Amino acid sequence: MPKIISVAEFCPPNEFNQNLTEEFAQEMFQESFKDVDRLLKVFKNGQVEKRYFSQNIHWYKKQHSFEEKNTLFVDCAKEYGVEVIKKCLSNKSHLKRDIHCSEIDAIFFITSTGISTPSIEARIMNMLPFKSTTKRIPIWGLGCAGGASGLTRAYEYCKAFKNSKVLVLTIELCSLTFQKNDLSKSNLIGTSLFADGVACACVIGDEVNIEELTKYRYIPSIIDSRSVLMQDSEDVMGWEVKNEGLYVIFSKDIPKIVEKWLKPIILNFLTEHDLDILDIAHFIGHPGGKKVLDAYVTSLSLEPEKVKLSAEVLKNYGNMSSATVLYVLNRFLSSNLTKQGDYGLITALGPGFSSENLLVQWR
Repeated sequence: MPKIISVAEFCPPNEFNQNLTEEFAQEMFQESFKDVDRLLKVFKNGQVEKRYFSQNIHWYKKQHSFEEKNTLFVDCAKEYGVEVIKKCLSNKSHLKRDIHCSEIDAIFFITSTGISTPSIEARIMNMLPFKSTTKRIPIWGLGCAGGASGLTRAYEYCKAFKNSKVLVLTIELCSLTFQKNDLSKSNLIGTSLFADGVACACVIGDEVNIEELTKYRYIPSIIDSRSVLMQDSEDVMGWEVKNEGLYVIFSKDIPKIVEKWLKPIILNFLTEHDLDILDIAHFIGHPGGKKVLDAYVTSLSLEPEKVKLSAEVLKNYGNMSSATVLYVLNRFLSSNLTKQGDYGLITALGPGFSSENLLVQWR
């Protein structure tokens, strides 16, 4: 089975605590809502304490064109992408030796927060010594589900090409989509939750010599994956594209949808492998928000401890769309919580409305 051998993350340079972003939101939204003080409680109740952004706070107080924002996205994505790839391929915590860029056979690039043609991974290939025959698979528009979906695509690739080493690169600069003049509740909630984040994972096929690469005795092998689309749910989550750029669509019903819809999907998936939710030792869930984490616990009858690492990522980084689940995975890879034979479930939800899931086992 394909294996995940390294994960790395990169934080943009501007760290904001939640008090600062709450003050910013009050300044932006106070004339739009008579009950703005009540609505601002979401900043404290969301269990986010700090986040990272590509720009300083003053930049977000001004109006910017779609062109300006997207140009910044391309520039920052190239810079941050180079750094996180180098970290992933030389991660001393995970790897016995550095993996050279020329060893990489494919790059799956995931984003939903900026547009670029040539796509970002092509631009990065001109900045790092990848071989010219490295396959490029840019994937756009999967939102928060993108990180898990990227791992699935890498798993499928490595099943077909067993001697391959591939990268899953996620770059989400959510803050560059911020619309200063969008005075909706969705934008207010998004301002309390979303952040910028970059992560990269390396997945290898069965014929790669794992002994020379990993420092760990046991590493997560991907056993299977499952993607599910909810019919007629396009208004739950996504973007509305306007002249000024991307406007967030973010339904308040997402936690309720998770509670009612996700459980049978997960249980059916596990049943196919003669497993039950109680057999899952490690729940590697994308922390879409506090209420989403609570919905995971309620729907799947999880012990709250099972979402502890997801909650820690939410607390310290916010929701970084597709990159977030890789931040959670990195903590499981680095922890001493796992042992031989443990099962894990990587799961994330995204626009569509959709669910992306991977069953892994430490072997």
